[in-house]
Amino acid sequence: MTTAPSLPSPSGAQDAQAIHLALRAHLHQRIAAHGGWIGFDDFMAQALYAPGLGYYANGSAKFGQMPQGLRQAQSEETGGTATDVQGAGSDFVTAPEMTPLFGQALAQQVAQALQATGCDEIWEFGAGTGALAKQLLATLATLKVTVRRYNIVDLSDSLKARQQEALQSYGSVVHWVSSLPEQFEGVVVGNEVLDAMPVNLLVRKGGVWMQRGVVSHGEGFDWQDRATDLRPWVEVEGEHDYLTEVHPQAEAFVRTLGDRMVRGAVFFLDYGFPEAEYYHPQRHMGTVMCHQAHRSDADPLQDVGLKDITAHVNFTGIAVAAQDAGFELLGYTNQAHFLMNCGLVAAMQDAPLPERVAAQKLIMEHEMGELFKVIGFCKGAAWPARGFSHGDKTHRL
Repeated sequence: MTTAPSLPSPSGAQDAQAIHLALRAHLHQRIAAHGGWIGFDDFMAQALYAPGLGYYANGSAKFGQMPQGLRQAQSEETGGTATDVQGAGSDFVTAPEMTPLFGQALAQQVAQALQATGCDEIWEFGAGTGALAKQLLATLATLKVTVRRYNIVDLSDSLKARQQEALQSYGSVVHWVSSLPEQFEGVVVGNEVLDAMPVNLLVRKGGVWMQRGVVSHGEGFDWQDRATDLRPWVEVEGEHDYLTEVHPQAEAFVRTLGDRMVRGAVFFLDYGFPEAEYYHPQRHMGTVMCHQAHRSDADPLQDVGLKDITAHVNFTGIAVAAQDAGFELLGYTNQAHFLMNCGLVAAMQDAPLPERVAAQKLIMEHEMGELFKVIGFCKGAAWPARGFSHGDKTHRL
């Protein structure tokens, strides 16, 4: 296995370019060491997590509100009104950065889960800037819910530093760990975590399924397909060419949680579909997307290390993996129903106008309300989780 070159933390465009060039060289070395071809899952893992170089392992801003100039330009394109926000240098914004009302609503579900399972620990995977942790802890304190320990599992040292700064007032409660212990208990939270886990690409050409991988092409990279026994979860109707993903790493992660959790509950919030929609015959171009400077593109082979790479979640696969690992399903619904069940609308009534506007994006169907889903599990007998009390879509998994 090749070792990624180490670089100082980036401080500008020159550092970003240096990271890009070093990661590109690292990937070329890795491809050569593996006979000239690596699966896309390997490429995605390196592009995101190679030590010191991958997108989540380097020091770029990543999270933040859309810069005002770009928001103004996009607003003018759609006839809207620009909002004065900051965040130059960031690539995307997640719900906790949009409004604290997101974490306040989720805290209602976490509070119920802690009580129902008899736990006093929280485990957050991929904590971003620490905004969600701060919102959860503050709201749980107002609800008089005791949290003895808040554990953050994050692979990014640069994000860990941001989290430590944001959560310094919770120093006695918040702890950072590099991996799960062999046994643990508590309530697990993961907001936009599963979508960042590497996926295998499968492509059907002329009725034959192939695995899509990456080869070196000059200074850059290109696609190359090879024979494989891998198949999508369900048979995709039709004979047309078709590109899609399978998610062994996300499913293995859920099985690990199930194998090691003694008692507790798990809640994942992410964008995705149940398998019937995921592998719909019309979804023939796959779901892999990249995010850079608040714009999206579908070419993960370009600008490696400088942009996020994601794939939508197959929630049926996640549910089956959880069931195989001994979890009981608490529910599955869209983000709009989940947050409204957890009191978001009532909280919006007393919030300032900018907060209400941001919160509306969390639940509007054409924004995040329908595309984002929430799935919950528990160890032991299932209980009526508040977030799924209305609009449960478990029957669609």
